[in-house]
Amino acid sequence: MPFLDWVNKAQAVTVAGNVPYHLLNFESAHGDPAADNMLIQGDNLLALKALLPFYRGKVKCVFIDPPYNTQSAFAQYDDKLEHSQWLSMMHPRLAYLRELLSEDGSIWVTVDDNEAHYLKVLMDEVFGRANFVSNVIWEKKSAPQSNSTWLSDSHDHVLVFAKSKQVWRPNRLARTAEQNSIYKNSDQFDGVDEDGNWYGRGPWYADNFTLSLKSGQRGKQFAKTGESANIYDIVTPSGRVTRPPAGRAWSHTQESLQRLLLENRMWFGKDGTNKPTIKRFLSELEGKGVVATTVWRYQEVGENRIAAQELNKLAGGLDFATPKPEALIHRVLQVATDPGDLVLDSFLGSGTTAAVAHKFGRNYIGIEIGEHAQTHCIPRLLEVVKGEQGGISVAVDWRGGGGFRFYTLGEPVFDADGSINPKVPFGALAGYLWHFETGQPATRTFDSPLLGVHDDTAVFLLYNGILGDRKPAGGNVLTGPVLAHLDELLAAATLPGAECPKRKVVYGETTRLGEQRLAEAGVSFRQIPYDIKAR
Repeated sequence: MPFLDWVNKAQAVTVAGNVPYHLLNFESAHGDPAADNMLIQGDNLLALKALLPFYRGKVKCVFIDPPYNTQSAFAQYDDKLEHSQWLSMMHPRLAYLRELLSEDGSIWVTVDDNEAHYLKVLMDEVFGRANFVSNVIWEKKSAPQSNSTWLSDSHDHVLVFAKSKQVWRPNRLARTAEQNSIYKNSDQFDGVDEDGNWYGRGPWYADNFTLSLKSGQRGKQFAKTGESANIYDIVTPSGRVTRPPAGRAWSHTQESLQRLLLENRMWFGKDGTNKPTIKRFLSELEGKGVVATTVWRYQEVGENRIAAQELNKLAGGLDFATPKPEALIHRVLQVATDPGDLVLDSFLGSGTTAAVAHKFGRNYIGIEIGEHAQTHCIPRLLEVVKGEQGGISVAVDWRGGGGFRFYTLGEPVFDADGSINPKVPFGALAGYLWHFETGQPATRTFDSPLLGVHDDTAVFLLYNGILGDRKPAGGNVLTGPVLAHLDELLAAATLPGAECPKRKVVYGETTRLGEQRLAEAGVSFRQIPYDIKAR
């Protein structure tokens, strides 16, 4: 597979592994205080790293609308990076987003022609070319731009990749009235006759009864023998004999045709002389939906002009450069998520993804570095909680409710000289170490030296005086009595009749136990902060 190269790429691909781990500071709750939805203000690279210990493999859908690198300066952000800088900015962020995605998750990235084709190759490298799903074309303008020098730019790209294309399956879309309108015909009778023939299954349309010989088993058979079980004479009700056109075959065998005739599923025109067609009944499509296409028209998912109007109509009349319409994000979430799934947008902008996810019954995490996280995103989401009726609200019957929590980027885990930052609390460091020791997300509160058991290994942390008056150093040092206490904690947490894990990993300031004693106890000791930094 070809790879994309650019100035400073070697440095860019190592950035993700060297990003310092920061804490997230809780600032305020809005609406329902129990809601898990998160709005984070801060550098999205640092914020994504901070999320990894808790949300690795948990995100069902990532939607991002990164700067397009149009060489323009907007009021809320600068879109004027040199090409190599833009690629270097995107690579580590995509790497983190891939780690956060669940195995059955997908990522959707909007971009225009300035970087679309480079981004496709970059995402091939990060996500694997085999996991590329599609390049969706979104019609972002409904009319030509008369002052265009060359061609009027009417579309954007939405690049779609799965975490694992073998696992990910898109949802189908609900059928529209326009799609149903082609089902105009109906049979005269309703019921089953004495011979078991079916009538009256509602409206239907006459579909093609042939398929190309270039594909499928019928094509392989024809290539070898010059014959196919799907090429045969059909006698119409009027007596006319017909065969499929050159290069095509009937879509069903003779045996299948006889069953279709008995079930009144074939149509030869009113006078019975037309070529055979097959009846497709609308009633048999209920609940099956429609496969999403790769061209999204503005009438279906909105355009730039509509997106700006949606913001201006909110209380206070928000203004933002290049927002996306709610209907566009809604279409993505319809295809890529189910109710309750977690959606992540690390280039949140004016907050559209969070607003749509909130109305559509999805959980969400939004990250935005600029001040508009507070001047735009919070006010917009507060309007959503109140039940504002713009965007997709009417389509999804949104009436208000729910809530979200606002965070800012906090302290780094390590200070300038490489020591654990004294401002880091026990629970935050515990979640960080549990993730890096086991690879599992930290989804619970840590309030005990025993962080948990994974693959027959118990993980402990001695830090910040978690053992209170157990000296020395408030319990941060592994001694004989401290080890005995850890064994007691492990025994108490082990189910009756189950065997205690024999291997222990203990993080602490230092140990007073020799190597032989540690080996006898099955302890691998990791010294804080040196062994943490090494990991």
